[in-house]
Amino acid sequence: MPTRRAVLAAALTVLAAAGCSGSGSGSGEQAADQNTLVVSTFPFGVKEFEQAVVAPFTKQTGIKVELDTGSNADRLSKLKLAKGEPESDVVLISDYFAALGQKDGLFQKVDVPNIKQLAPFATEGAYEGPAYTHQLNGIIYNTGKLSQAQAADWALFANAANKGKVALPDISVTAGQLMISGVGEAYGKGPYDIDGSLKTLAGWAPNVLQFYTSSTEVTNLLTQGEIVAADALSGFATKLVTSGEPIAWTAPAKGRYMATNRAMIPKGARNQQGAAKFIDYMLSAEAQSAMAKAAGDLPTNPKAEVPADIAKVTGEAAKDPVAAGFKTLDPAQLVDTRAAWVDRFAREVAGK
Repeated sequence: MPTRRAVLAAALTVLAAAGCSGSGSGSGEQAADQNTLVVSTFPFGVKEFEQAVVAPFTKQTGIKVELDTGSNADRLSKLKLAKGEPESDVVLISDYFAALGQKDGLFQKVDVPNIKQLAPFATEGAYEGPAYTHQLNGIIYNTGKLSQAQAADWALFANAANKGKVALPDISVTAGQLMISGVGEAYGKGPYDIDGSLKTLAGWAPNVLQFYTSSTEVTNLLTQGEIVAADALSGFATKLVTSGEPIAWTAPAKGRYMATNRAMIPKGARNQQGAAKFIDYMLSAEAQSAMAKAAGDLPTNPKAEVPADIAKVTGEAAKDPVAAGFKTLDPAQLVDTRAAWVDRFAREVAGK
């Protein structure tokens, strides 16, 4: 697929060859811009995303889509350095990083028709853009070593019998903050009680084999039998359960939190009309069903179909996480404290 720069260059070359005036060149550039969309997204599941969303969107609208991939942090930094002239028209990013970008004034309000179809948690006013998927935090475990009730109890990480047989996420990954807030609710004064949460986690640290930073790490530890349980996002379990591994996932008995991925339009986006169309399509029941089937993404549109393999892992929580007791976190409580919390987690927990 040619890049937008290539499309623009080709358009300008044709116009120049035709002897068009300067105003004509502007029109050609604008036309090329409107026919191409740059979407900034995650580096994983790219082929599945292209299959589920990009291809049918292009077929429906004629708008070509280029994908710019990278980590949340790297893509947000790139957007910040653009200083109001972003290469991307749509940014798909996790909620915490969306909040960081909002604080720096990088995004604008998204208002498209299909927002009205979404679950209320997906359109909460703290964000400029809607949630197009969500992720549930819980415990992934070996069913031959633990029962569901044992896995759902945070106390398993404190149990000396599990010393060296459990793993927890580092604060740098999505599950890390959700875990901190869940432990804060279960053992402290609430989801933002960092003192109570870190004190509890520090007590568990000697039992923890690894504070992981990727899904590959934790799934390998489980499948190789090095650990019996880990705090992890529900999506980590889907393929393992489907493949027949003795693995399951459960929500914690107390302290249930979820993360969302947000669809944002950066200020200064060159194809804002196309960006709105793309996000609107992503929020449709059709696209959300396709994303769930192809990539295992949990939908935010209640009308979307949840595949049987996902339902087997999460049950009804996949379709209605709020009814299952899951809550989102307030970004206002996290953005300004993030640097201090990361430093404290490294010193007081992971460094134990």
